[in-house]
Amino acid sequence: MVRSLSALAVLLCVLLAGCSSSGAPRVAKVQHIIVIMQENRSVDNLFNGFPGADTVQSGMDHGTVVPLQPVDLDSQTDLDHSHTGFWGDRDHGKMDGFGHTAGPKDYAYSYVPASETVPYWTLAKTYTFGDRMFASNSGPSFVAHQYMIAGQSGKTDENPDGWPWGCDSASNVTVKLIGPNGTDLPGIYPCLDYKTIADVLDARRVSWRYYAPAINPPYAHYSSGDIWSAFDAIRHIRYGPDWTNNVISPNTRFLTDVQKGDLAQVTWIVPDWAYSDHPGKGATTQGPDWVASLVNAVGASKFWDSTVIFISWDDWGGWYDHVDPPQVDEMGYGFRVPLIVVSPFARRGYVSHQVHEFSGFLRYTEEVFNLPSLGTRDASADDFSDCFDYSQTPQPYTQIQVKFTPGFFLHEAPTGPPDTD
Repeated sequence: MVRSLSALAVLLCVLLAGCSSSGAPRVAKVQHIIVIMQENRSVDNLFNGFPGADTVQSGMDHGTVVPLQPVDLDSQTDLDHSHTGFWGDRDHGKMDGFGHTAGPKDYAYSYVPASETVPYWTLAKTYTFGDRMFASNSGPSFVAHQYMIAGQSGKTDENPDGWPWGCDSASNVTVKLIGPNGTDLPGIYPCLDYKTIADVLDARRVSWRYYAPAINPPYAHYSSGDIWSAFDAIRHIRYGPDWTNNVISPNTRFLTDVQKGDLAQVTWIVPDWAYSDHPGKGATTQGPDWVASLVNAVGASKFWDSTVIFISWDDWGGWYDHVDPPQVDEMGYGFRVPLIVVSPFARRGYVSHQVHEFSGFLRYTEEVFNLPSLGTRDASADDFSDCFDYSQTPQPYTQIQVKFTPGFFLHEAPTGPPDTD
């Protein structure tokens, strides 16, 4: 009944053209939603000094002030970003435990110079940047990507201990479950089977695609698709028609699909290791150009006037952040991660200080396409309303200048070691 009344209100609002910026006009104006999920950066690390955002130039390490030092985007040191590592970093809300991690002393107290991430800063300055976007979970990538598609993770709280991560895992691979007070419980096989937003989209005949690097049987070598292809961990998706029809590899096919005039109503895109922004062996500085190339492709297409693009990073990567995350349940929130909202309807030059999380992507999708809630974290998540002004007349998109062209990404071979924590 609530959904029916909501749909009626939307219809009346569209007809009367009298809704607020967070109301019904988006139903008519927004026809495509894209979520781009990069890797392992906190707000203080990747957007330090961003105008209007809450960032700091120093942190605390158990009572000692530590100035944040510059570190290259292609840092080869992969810091601890496990669930248990989160508890150590947060230190009961003191936000002073980041010095515990591996690597040089206080290496986590670092920031990436803005000169290395110009495309990110350009998009964030032009459109909307969020400085209160929190990871949905207090742990690493596997769990974060499940919240992105389902608003839950089946109580899993770490990355699996072998790869691929999901139903293609070897029989001896497990993923730990959340325990009390920052502990882990014995693991389960990482092939889960709960309802996702994809099931709701299928039922309502809303088109969707998930672009990821390919999973490489017989897994003799590593691919990013082996770990960040979230639907591989959902049994009925992995062994159903959606796996063939809607999970698309390589991820670079998004560039050619859009160029051909082919864009699903809901799209997720995850990167290859080399351009993921993930620190560690094989890391490069290609991430900002990869993301800008995806946005440029949409901006140059017929879809620009009807699209919302969310760009975020799946966890803090072990890097320092000074804001204590709200604790809403046993899973999270995790630390702050950057958020960029790009759209002709995104508020221009705006910094959002509202609390957001990954499940909000689901909430927003449900509202745009009038879908029922999954009843997981999406039910309480913010819907990014403050980030938009739907009364704006769409303006032509200005292409972001990049060093690495779309052709570079189309021809680059997948690379990188597995993310093991």
